[in-house]
Amino acid sequence: MAAELSSSINIKEPRWDQSTFMGRAKHFFTVTDPRNILLSNDQLEKARVIIHNYKQGIVTPGLTEDELWKAKYIFDSAFHPDTGEKMILIGRMSAQVPMNMTITGCMMTFYQTTPAVVFWQWINQSFNAIVNYTNRSGDAPITVNQLGTAYVSATTGAVFTALGLNALSKRISPLVGRFVPFAAVAAANCINIPLMRQRELKHGIPITDENDNRLGESTNAAQQAITQVVISRILMASPGMAIPPFLMNTLEKKAFLKRLPWMNAPIQVGLVGFCLVFATPLCCALFPQKSSMSVSRLEPELQEKIRASNPGVERVYFNKGL
Repeated sequence: MAAELSSSINIKEPRWDQSTFMGRAKHFFTVTDPRNILLSNDQLEKARVIIHNYKQGIVTPGLTEDELWKAKYIFDSAFHPDTGEKMILIGRMSAQVPMNMTITGCMMTFYQTTPAVVFWQWINQSFNAIVNYTNRSGDAPITVNQLGTAYVSATTGAVFTALGLNALSKRISPLVGRFVPFAAVAAANCINIPLMRQRELKHGIPITDENDNRLGESTNAAQQAITQVVISRILMASPGMAIPPFLMNTLEKKAFLKRLPWMNAPIQVGLVGFCLVFATPLCCALFPQKSSMSVSRLEPELQEKIRASNPGVERVYFNKGL
């Protein structure tokens, strides 16, 4: 008869060491696994119950350690780490690869006319708005007004960047024009993410000590978290938007694409998808999800509060969001 599973496994933390890039990469390859979006509500609820019970010290009979970790990652893929709410399907990290490969592939195929640029940049920013809202850090609510401002500003920024660079590229090189969608996406990320999370910049995000005891809210921590997310998002898009243009520039000169021009979009989508399968988890892994900073870098009043009530605390921790 198998021994009962220990109730002391720390499932609040990822299975792999998050102080190393390799540990974080293994974690995010699991979190961003596109197969997770195919899970039914019953499977998600079963995983939620297993994890909820385990945190209460109740071990499901017959549960193995591998099954526990599998349930944890299913739970993490669908439920917000701070609020515990079930996340919108297309806003989950497991939807990043299939959604982004389709949208990015189309942006890079249909980039030469103004209506196409406007349409696909709008689609992309609509998707980004959902992802940013779904994966916001902390338990900070976002108002409809804030959501609308961020969405309109990012879409406008992306469209104007794309149209401006499109006009410029016509006087330079057709190959340069293929990189216009990437420049637009990078510009939009720099606008969209800070605006979508503006409440965190105004009021701060929850910070804790290493034992998860809440110490307050910090705007400095929010700035660091949002900067890291912007960098990760831009780098995440880089391989899928930088490598295919060179390949497509060569392939479009081949006879088979001249005979079958409709294959252009599927090939672009496939190339982008291949890049994103690796780029998404690896770029998410660039910075620890449970980010940290020295107490000395916090706001002066917060430093005083922490040093008065928790004199031994030298570093604080916070969820940077995705």
